[in-house]
Amino acid sequence: MVQFKKEEREKSDFRDRLATIDEKGSRVWVYAKKPKGRLTMWRNITGFALLLFFFAAPFIRIHGEPLLLLNFIEREIVLLGVRFWPQDFHLFFLAMISMMVFIILFTVTFGRIWCGWGCPQTIFMELIYRRIEYWIEGDAYHQKQLDKQPWDAGKIFKRSLKHTVFFGIAFIISNFFLMYIIGSEAWKDLVTESPTEHLAGLGSMLVFSGVFYFIFSWFREQVCTIVCPYGRLQGVLLDRNSIVISYDYKRGEPRGTFFKGEDREKAEKGSCINCTQCVQVCPTGIDIRNGTQLECINCACCIDACNAMMDATNQPKGLIRYASEKMISEGRKMKFNARTIAYSAVLIILLGVFTYSITARSPIEATILRAPGMLYQEPEPGRISNLYNIKLVNKTNQDIPVELKVLSHEGEITIIGNSINVKKQTVGESVFFLILNSQDVISDKTSVRFGVYSNGKLIEEITSIFVGPNS
Repeated sequence: MVQFKKEEREKSDFRDRLATIDEKGSRVWVYAKKPKGRLTMWRNITGFALLLFFFAAPFIRIHGEPLLLLNFIEREIVLLGVRFWPQDFHLFFLAMISMMVFIILFTVTFGRIWCGWGCPQTIFMELIYRRIEYWIEGDAYHQKQLDKQPWDAGKIFKRSLKHTVFFGIAFIISNFFLMYIIGSEAWKDLVTESPTEHLAGLGSMLVFSGVFYFIFSWFREQVCTIVCPYGRLQGVLLDRNSIVISYDYKRGEPRGTFFKGEDREKAEKGSCINCTQCVQVCPTGIDIRNGTQLECINCACCIDACNAMMDATNQPKGLIRYASEKMISEGRKMKFNARTIAYSAVLIILLGVFTYSITARSPIEATILRAPGMLYQEPEPGRISNLYNIKLVNKTNQDIPVELKVLSHEGEITIIGNSINVKKQTVGESVFFLILNSQDVISDKTSVRFGVYSNGKLIEEITSIFVGPNS
């Protein structure tokens, strides 16, 4: 009776504290059992594909540009081989809005599936660091025993080897993150030259490596439960229709030990045999049977563990599965409803609009303004001229010859100096006169439209003002 009351009390107050913090506020270390199963296999395939992309992307070039470069300090932003300039701020603004809406709709619809399947923290932890731990220290049981073991030669060797490898991998990961900031070519120069020439850079790398080492060797799952803002958003974004990892309490309760050959229905027992395998494989140390929790990252380890036990006891799979709370309460299987389909359509449209905005942008951005403080001139009878400044941003990897034409009037453009040829990835400036016939200038401010051409192709139209005498 006393034990029963204790279990009920623990079940009712589990939300009062994190699973990795005990009643005294001390850290509870998570020894996660190695998961196996169909979902774990697909999650590993997804994770290794993302790791391959992470380590390969800095060396991939598209038309001479890196696949991804995020040098915010020097305002060098490259996405999928497309370089972004300050003049593309509207695209950045659109991307931020799209990302915010995407995060909200995706989480409301699919829960925290990103955290378990795509987040770098989870992928590095589960596919690299925890596997190294299994290799050096053994499975969860042997890791517990090693922690309790006195510091003899065997323990010192295993711990020294593990943490040396951990820091080495953290240093490698830090270098790859650096490539995403400064580019692989600059990184090669940095590592091939003498360290004394880059003491500040080397110091920064060691600091970043230390941070990564600390996160994956000690802080671990607490990044997801304490630091990550996306995890905190879960509580306000999820509702009864959100698809999360759920325990079917209607089918599983009341829990009871399994005995071979018994009729659980007659014994008034639910499908849950109270084996705690779902708890043992959880990388954040929670009991999913208590319901949706802040710490759950939707990694599906508990689903595979539970399905294996259901197979072993000849019971249907799916006691723990991807489902919404509404599906569980109504006893329905996983099914995409109208809201899920509608939200998914909005997500696809947002991605489509952003992709089109990137691909459809002009390779040259031109600005034409009248020279400040200059009035009109009359170079000859019946003709009026204005002086203009033109500024051209070449966003491509090729030098672009530019030709100007006036589209709205019969006129003549005279470039001061050489013809306009804008070098790749640079800003070019020039000055030119526009000469119009007097009869075409019908007011003191006439709107004129210019065409910017390259190799005979119109790439942009610009409207400006032509100043003339008062009519």
